[in-house]
Amino acid sequence: MITKDSAARSVTTDKWTLRYYEAGQGNPLVLLHGSGPGATGWSNFSTNIGHLAQHFRVLAVDMPGWGESDAATVDQLDHVDAAIGFLDALGIAKAAFVGNSMGGQTAIRLAITHPDRITHLVTMGSPIGPHPMLFAPADGPSEGLKVLIEAYRDPSAENMRRLVEIMCFDKKRWATTELAQARSDAALGRPEHLRNYVDGLPQGAPLPIWADTSKLRDIAVPTMAIHGRDDRVVPFETSLAMFAQIPDSRLVLLNHCGHWAMIEHPDEFNRLVTDFVANA
Repeated sequence: MITKDSAARSVTTDKWTLRYYEAGQGNPLVLLHGSGPGATGWSNFSTNIGHLAQHFRVLAVDMPGWGESDAATVDQLDHVDAAIGFLDALGIAKAAFVGNSMGGQTAIRLAITHPDRITHLVTMGSPIGPHPMLFAPADGPSEGLKVLIEAYRDPSAENMRRLVEIMCFDKKRWATTELAQARSDAALGRPEHLRNYVDGLPQGAPLPIWADTSKLRDIAVPTMAIHGRDDRVVPFETSLAMFAQIPDSRLVLLNHCGHWAMIEHPDEFNRLVTDFVANA
């Protein structure tokens, strides 16, 4: 039985002390979480780590500015640099990267700028361009991103419930009082993360550096984009555009699925990732 406590590890890179969760053996598989308040490697992927660890060495890292990792202001943070520092600190030459939303954008940029450090690229609900996001409303961020930003400004249980509702297709199942309170407690436990995110919004937080979309065609590693058809945070057309440009890529579009494919459809997600990374 893999638990949060049994999987928890810490590592100090050249710039950060990072919390991560590790299980399994074999080829390394790095899981990168999204940007929501209270998001961590464990909260995003707790339903996936156990299955994936039967096949790979799984490493779900809290990026700087999230979870139990160091706080980071937007001017300090380069997500790809942090990911490469994480690999270096653990002595990992290359790994498969699986990223949700913000984590997916990080993995995309890493595949462009450090192709020698990545074996496979998997994204879920990931943006490919800065705000105003490709396919987002003309007046700015998507409906879901507006709710996410409000939850950063006021991480109350009520705002967290609204956030979970908009992240998932089946809000009756996922937007529980218990989950909303747990997310609120986790976010309030690291107020410096909340403050840095909100203060950094004018400078492009949480992603001050984006992938150069003109270089998507240069990505040579096997790539799989997973997207919920009902995603209200990042429209699924974004992954369709990515799929159209990356030569060795495939797109999996899931019905009755919002922004959290790995949470709403864990069995299918686990099968897809396991087969893809093992055989592509």
